[in-house]
Amino acid sequence: MAMKPNYQYDKRQRDLAKKKQQDEKRLKKRAKNDADAAQEKPADSSADENKESVPN
Repeated sequence: MAMKPNYQYDKRQRDLAKKKQQDEKRLKKRAKNDADAAQEKPADSSADENKESVPN
C-alpha cells in the first residue's frame, strides 16, 4: 500500500522556503540602503557645517 502524501508538511516546507527568501531579500535591500546612506551622509554633514558657519 502506498503512503498518503503529507500535504501539511509540504506546505510548511514551501512556507519556510518563501519566508527565508523574503528575509534574504529584505536584508539585501537593507544593506544596499545602509551603503547608500553612508555615502550620502558625509556630503550632508559638510553641508550642515556650512550652514552653521554662515551668520544670520
